[in-house]
Amino acid sequence: MLQPKKVKYLKHQRGRMKGKATRGSTLAFGDFGLKTLEPFWITAQQIEAARIAITRHVKRGGKIWIRIFPDKAYTKKPAETRMGKGKGPRVGYVAVVKPGRIIFEIGGVNGTLAREALKLAAYKLPCKTSIVSRNL
Repeated sequence: MLQPKKVKYLKHQRGRMKGKATRGSTLAFGDFGLKTLEPFWITAQQIEAARIAITRHVKRGGKIWIRIFPDKAYTKKPAETRMGKGKGPRVGYVAVVKPGRIIFEIGGVNGTLAREALKLAAYKLPCKTSIVSRNL
């Protein structure tokens, strides 16, 4: 599971996901990419599930780039706990994704295979996505 080796703060505030992505919104490495269309928190488990779906479909061919990293800790209080007594323990890590952000890129495989692989990865993610390609 993806998680940071070292963090400055153990618990984060929730924050807001206003606006569109300014960084990471264009293809930088591969020929095809998976772009988000809505703001969302994507967990480390969801990123890993999508990565496995891509690698299995392309049968370890080509190259895959993961353009997001889950560096924000999220917390959850135990069930049937009274209010107060501080913030709950860390449960996992999420990547904050804004609309327009490229999540995965793939290169070195033909177009139909890449599109099918990215479509399978999109099923594993909680937000609406679209497949973008570099004009070859």
